[in-house]
Amino acid sequence: QVQLVESGGGLVQPGGSLRLSCAASLNIVNFNTMGWYRQAPGKQRELVASITNGGTTNYADSVKGRFTISRDNAKNTVYLQMNSLKPEDTAVYYCNGVAYKFVWGPGTQVTVSS
Repeated sequence: QVQLVESGGGLVQPGGSLRLSCAASLNIVNFNTMGWYRQAPGKQRELVASITNGGTTNYADSVKGRFTISRDNAKNTVYLQMNSLKPEDTAVYYCNGVAYKFVWGPGTQVTVSS
């Protein structure tokens, strides 16, 4: 069973940056389109960024130009660089496949507040 473990969240002021990491227990990163999702209190989980096994990236309009998704196949890890953070980016962030979902990891809390 694949395990996904997210890390790198925290409290940051508006305009700040964070880099999230998602480590997979098996070599899934190289063979699946992977995505970063987020879920804010009272809202549904949404896909904010994805990267195909060919390296093509896509972003939700709300994060385009501010977030960058990348992956390291050798480390079975997916990253999300988040810049120019806004209070509305506050959420629990998760990674998972896009077309195929694995068991969800615990997520990592991102709080943007002054």
